[in-house]
Amino acid sequence: MQKPISGAIYFEGKALSSYSENALSKKLSLVLTERLPESQLTVFELIALGRQPYTNWMDTLSEVDLAKINTAIDKTEISHLKDNRFYELSDGQLQRVLIARALAQDTEVIILDEPTAHLDMHQTINIFSLLQKLVQETKKTIIISSHEINLALQLSDEIILLTENKVQFGTTTALIAENAFENLFPNNLLKFNKSLQQFVINKN
Repeated sequence: MQKPISGAIYFEGKALSSYSENALSKKLSLVLTERLPESQLTVFELIALGRQPYTNWMDTLSEVDLAKINTAIDKTEISHLKDNRFYELSDGQLQRVLIARALAQDTEVIILDEPTAHLDMHQTINIFSLLQKLVQETKKTIIISSHEINLALQLSDEIILLTENKVQFGTTTALIAENAFENLFPNNLLKFNKSLQQFVINKN
């Protein structure tokens, strides 16, 4: 979505910039946090938009399209919401709908930008657990950018840890062995507890 300052990103051995918009939309899907524009779309119709890379110029849904949409609805456990208007949903419900839309798009990689930014603790854990389940069931690659580091430590298969001067990549266990989390935060309010594999409040 943004041009790189330098370098290039390759997907399946091919520069990302060389893909057409339609070809890329069959490889990568994206779930963002910004509010949706006002409309009267139902949940089903919003999820069906994920099939746009495959539909004809009339946007007619085939049996394959309908099957993909219904599978996405089932896997995100929102069948009871499919006839609701999307603006009637809670933030947690809407996030599930947007994840379902990405699933309906049927790409190999799904990227989510801060998927729990507007959610309370219960809904945040719910969404992380859902994404973990989807990885197991669909075998898709799901990439999440998140500041929920304690949850990421528990639920991610691998972590890319970005700091001002360094990028580190690996499993939670491997990064702990490298002391990657020891100086992640600039003050003494939080400390990393290796035995818990979590950040805790420093009471000293």
